[in-house]
Amino acid sequence: MPVKRTTHRSSKGTKLYAVRDSKGRFKDIQTYKRAHAMDIKRASKPEAAAKAKKIKKGK
Repeated sequence: MPVKRTTHRSSKGTKLYAVRDSKGRFKDIQTYKRAHAMDIKRASKPEAAAKAKKIKKGK
């Protein structure tokens, strides 16, 4: 399940994503650049399944 991220701005103006735990405390704070890069690298479940199926079919 995807995590809900809220956006904030640092004192320098950098965009930040903040993830909170169930009690509302900050669990993780990431820069937009770092979070976006990981989102691009990570494959969704359907993409991963399609890739596995293609590899299995090729053998």
